[in-house]
Amino acid sequence: MGSSSSRRCRISSGVCVAVALILAFLACCVACASGAVPALYVLGDSQADVGNNNYLPESLLRANFPHNGVDYPGGKATGRFSNGYNFVDLVASSLGLDSPPPYLSIRNSSNSTIYLKGINFASGGAGVSDLTNKGQCISFDEQIERDYSKVHAALVKRLGKRNASTHLGESLFVVAIGGNDIIMQVLFSPVTELLSTQKQFISTLADTLKRQLQSLYDLGMRRLFIVGAAPLGCCPLLREQSPTKACQAEANSMAATYNDAAAELLRGMAKRHRDMSYAFFDTSTALLQAIHDPKARGYTEVKAACCGLGVNNAMFLCAPDSKYCSNRTTHMFWDLVHPTEMTSKKLMNVAFNGSAPLVSPINVKELTQC
Repeated sequence: MGSSSSRRCRISSGVCVAVALILAFLACCVACASGAVPALYVLGDSQADVGNNNYLPESLLRANFPHNGVDYPGGKATGRFSNGYNFVDLVASSLGLDSPPPYLSIRNSSNSTIYLKGINFASGGAGVSDLTNKGQCISFDEQIERDYSKVHAALVKRLGKRNASTHLGESLFVVAIGGNDIIMQVLFSPVTELLSTQKQFISTLADTLKRQLQSLYDLGMRRLFIVGAAPLGCCPLLREQSPTKACQAEANSMAATYNDAAAELLRGMAKRHRDMSYAFFDTSTALLQAIHDPKARGYTEVKAACCGLGVNNAMFLCAPDSKYCSNRTTHMFWDLVHPTEMTSKKLMNVAFNGSAPLVSPINVKELTQC
């Protein structure tokens, strides 16, 4: 009798374990079906800024006025350096998420649950170096150590350490940084010095970026989508520095070298931290393909900015007194350094669905799957 009862208990226990495993599997499937990424946490520069610089009254690096946003819903200038959506908006929509709000618009909120949906800390003008556009933007270090760290602490307080770690580990961190450092170096260094100092300059940037990304890892980042520098020598601003209006070779070389250094440090970081995964997008190579064969990629204009003043609209950022092109879908650049919404769409399609060498070691779609 006792033996029979014991067998029944063991069988019952086995059934319970099997049921528990099935339920856990189904729960996982439901989670995957509804989206494996609960939130986006965004840091970086003007490529990613959705309005933080609107709250910096002393900054000249703002876009909260026409004609910016002419193609944004309602024709509204939101602070995005674009005619419409920027790449962060497109990342969010591709994942079924709302584009996260600028941190400075909600930093005084007493309701920390808003942080669960993601936050955008990016600031136009920011660089890897704190010296880049100092006083005109929120530096990358400030975005991490001052702003994101507060959000991290608030999430730990609300959810508890373990649940906060789970939430952040499942979230996607998006970083776009480095282009402004290169632009400032090119604009304010004699040409004769650029090549001789390039190796040390990029090495210093890479060392700083390594420290900054490690700080984000220490604060919960486990999935990272990082956007490399564009071929900056081909943007209207730097083309205008050339007598022939050709792409500036020194700037493009620095962007490519920076991207190689960033990719290398990410490989090393992933080896040290086996629970971290990432997708690195080589924007430089992707855009150069379009610049070299614009027709094949739907462009009629890859040199001049759509909105601005002066030759090729490259004199100043898009402003109310600027002129702007009627067909933004065939222009690569919106203003003197930023892409049009259409360019961002083309690039993000590659980042989501492409493969090495443009996006590696996996694409964003693979990065965000369960």
